[in-house]
Amino acid sequence: MSLVTLHVIHKYFGGRLILHGLDFALNPAARIGLVGANGAGKSTLLRLIAGLDEANSGDIARRKGLRVAFLPQHIPGDERSALQTVCAARPDLRAIEEQLLACERALAEPAVTADVRRIEGVLARQEQLLSRFEALGGPGFEGEARMHLRALGLDDADLALPTSVLSGGQRKLVGLATCLAQRPDLMLLDEPETHLDLPHRQQLEKLIHDFEGAVLIVSHDRYLLDETVSQIAELDNGAITLWPGNYSAYTLARELKLQRQQEMYVAQQKEIARLEEAIARFKLWARMVVDERHIKQARNKQRQIDAMDKVERPVLQRRQMALRFRSAARGGQKVLDLRQVSMAFDDEPVLLAVSEEIRRGERVGILGANGAGKSVLGRILAGLLAPTEGERWCGPSITVGYFAQGHETLPLDATPVDLVRAARPLYEEQAVALLGKFLFTYEQMRQPVRTLSGGERSRLQLVLLMLGNANCLVLDEPTNHLDIDSAEVLESALEQYDGTVIVISHDRYFLDRLCDRVIEVRAGELWRFDGGYSEWLAAQALPVGQR
Repeated sequence: MSLVTLHVIHKYFGGRLILHGLDFALNPAARIGLVGANGAGKSTLLRLIAGLDEANSGDIARRKGLRVAFLPQHIPGDERSALQTVCAARPDLRAIEEQLLACERALAEPAVTADVRRIEGVLARQEQLLSRFEALGGPGFEGEARMHLRALGLDDADLALPTSVLSGGQRKLVGLATCLAQRPDLMLLDEPETHLDLPHRQQLEKLIHDFEGAVLIVSHDRYLLDETVSQIAELDNGAITLWPGNYSAYTLARELKLQRQQEMYVAQQKEIARLEEAIARFKLWARMVVDERHIKQARNKQRQIDAMDKVERPVLQRRQMALRFRSAARGGQKVLDLRQVSMAFDDEPVLLAVSEEIRRGERVGILGANGAGKSVLGRILAGLLAPTEGERWCGPSITVGYFAQGHETLPLDATPVDLVRAARPLYEEQAVALLGKFLFTYEQMRQPVRTLSGGERSRLQLVLLMLGNANCLVLDEPTNHLDIDSAEVLESALEQYDGTVIVISHDRYFLDRLCDRVIEVRAGELWRFDGGYSEWLAAQALPVGQR
């Protein structure tokens, strides 16, 4: 029996129909990756399944007693500690604890202690509650919550901190621990990899593998989808198509299907054209010579066309960003140079006397754990942060373009049209046309940046970077929030770019395709490796002397 079944679901979002007659079912132990373009409705579908949103029409049936855990894309912090947040995930246990306290208070009341029957009734009630509390895992729940948090990489000091002061990656780990603490039958994960460093992404893969229930995951990490799912659900034009296998198998099968559909479409169109030509010929003969046979043959040919199962013309390539980076000037061979650079915040050292030289045309990937100082290094290289000690040297003909991980370079009250026209003198209709090539609707172009989604803000940053014509790009997590198609467009644009690229990323597929040199930030120092991400990863398994 299916855990959840959706039947003929229609859902509007902001006046736009995003789910159109959708049918979908989730079975026990399923491992499904949900893919689709930004704005296709993936997050909305997860919220519908979780019961956090309602469809405009259609039916959603859930198995009786089904426990669902939902990890949202964005996890805000508050004043509760990580441990308190996880413990709050089981309100059923909290409700039983309150009822047990009420029983204790009742047993202390003189009116109850004076009545044997009332005492027996309260004690029986207390016994039932204790039995239920134990069956639900209440006595050891706080220890279980602590175990989940530690297993995901949070230490005891982090457990006591308010989640508002934790990093985005740490809050994501707290969210994952909260999901596990609910002992769900079904986990719904919306971009769980966002903000997680490479070791924690590997932990996430293990978590999904070890989980006994069903998992529906929205992710833009192609490695994660390859390692964890056995089925891909493609959400396109408001409907779902299921594909067996992982993400790589899906891309190959989809390409082959589109090729077959294109061949069938071309063959059918040729046959229709042949029949229409015959119809026209018979009609001409019928006008020239009065003969009922010609009219009948024309009708028979038309019936053949009408009886055909029409093959739809396949969309061989979805609409994509028109992204192309060009540098205004070639620049010298030596692009950037850090000389004995140190950086500290409130006497807390982040970088310790590091030196690094970046040469023209290099593709450098910066790796490291969350909090290691990757973004700090990127901001220093981009000239946006002055080091505490040491010197940053930049070539005289070098212009640096910077992509901010949190989109903090975008003024929240400005509109995309305003920002594009500020970046380059353009007529309004030219700015509108350019943004249209980056998949923005006319309404989105006129809205403040604060109303845009993460993916839309990322595309807007890429537009502005393209208009800057810099010959050195420093990119901090550029694939965060981009759908997979857009990430692949970015990869292609960077491969064809004639300048220098420095990229901070946890996207393993992206790093593999782009980088020819790796810098790992660890314990305030820079560890260099000549080669791509996979070669660097393989080298980490070797003894230190053999790397």
